[in-house]
Amino acid sequence: MKKNFYSGLITGLCSAILLCAILGTLFLVVQSKAEGRTEDSDTSGKSTVNQEISYDKIVQKLTYLHVLVDNYYLEDGKETDFADGIYKGFISSLDDPYSVYYTADEYKALMESSSGTYCGIGAYVSQNAKTGIITIVKPFSTGPAYQEGILPGDILYKVNDKAVTGVDISKVVSDMKGKKGTPVKITIVREGEPDPIDFSVTRENVEVPTIESQMLDNKIGYIIISEFDEVTVSQFVKAVNKLEADGMKGLVVDVRNNPGGLLASVVKILDRLLPPELIVYTEDKNGNREEQTAVDKKQVKVPMAVLINGQSASASEIFAGTLQDYKAATIIGTTSFGKGIVQKVIPLSDGTAVKLTISKYYTPQGRNIHGIGITPDIKVDLSDDLKKQVVIPIDKDNQLQEAIKTITNKINK
Repeated sequence: MKKNFYSGLITGLCSAILLCAILGTLFLVVQSKAEGRTEDSDTSGKSTVNQEISYDKIVQKLTYLHVLVDNYYLEDGKETDFADGIYKGFISSLDDPYSVYYTADEYKALMESSSGTYCGIGAYVSQNAKTGIITIVKPFSTGPAYQEGILPGDILYKVNDKAVTGVDISKVVSDMKGKKGTPVKITIVREGEPDPIDFSVTRENVEVPTIESQMLDNKIGYIIISEFDEVTVSQFVKAVNKLEADGMKGLVVDVRNNPGGLLASVVKILDRLLPPELIVYTEDKNGNREEQTAVDKKQVKVPMAVLINGQSASASEIFAGTLQDYKAATIIGTTSFGKGIVQKVIPLSDGTAVKLTISKYYTPQGRNIHGIGITPDIKVDLSDDLKKQVVIPIDKDNQLQEAIKTITNKINK
């Protein structure tokens, strides 16, 4: 941990200094027991633990910094913020962007986002970083916002009569969520309308649509996976079943710009596509190996292609890499992001949680693509004039058209 450890700790400050010291001591004890020894030693047999880390000095310095804050800092600091800063600093000192400490509220939001379900109005929103204006990007077609008449492009003006422009978007989203069956007043500004429009939207349980599917010409199925959440599995299986029932002869799965998600979800989705065999395996720092294997006898038996790009990461790369290893699909596009490590979220007794990188994953052929990415079988860069478009028409999407051509050729063989 060295210098990063100290700088990380100092960023927080905390009045619960004694607790921090106790936790630190417990950490060393647990670590030592796990490793089967009481301390790390160099070749001369001298202890190196106390030379690198002195918890007494850390506590003394934190005590002094706390006094300085109390005496000189202009504003009043919150003790809970000091404590959270300590914990966040400790984890950030690992210098791993994927290892994170979550406050109770952050952990609750994380669990909600990864489940793909919540109670609210059912719409994607975005905020302009410069103006602070929040815009409705896309109401879910099955959600209450859409049913009440809220449209893409509407500017979110007020929530329950409180102006939201410039307010942190996470707080605004939180205010729109609530208990099922309760109303929330949404005021929007719509282009072409002279005055703001009020909507009373009744909050309902909403399932985030992570799958889009349709049948293209020549009976080629097309499925877009935006992320791998808990709800993605059932949505994907439903889409595949319908496409098969409609006579699908080929399948293109699009995971471009998919940042990843849950390992369990991508394993179950691959289980629907492949025969019973190894899907992926992980190895931790002790070399312990854990395998994930397909068990579902159902599989897709038509030619497949997978679209990837530089923003296809983590679970998306497991998806593409596994199908590539088995030659079950042709991978098309540009080299993927290159995240071949697995994180685990560990809840703590006070409602907070920590996410730690715990293992590397490997494709069935033993590839770990961390920092490398998945190299496509057919390299096709998206046309320059399309890279800034939010919605790309199917007939203009040159990467998708290459996938369609590849599948069509296989069908006609």
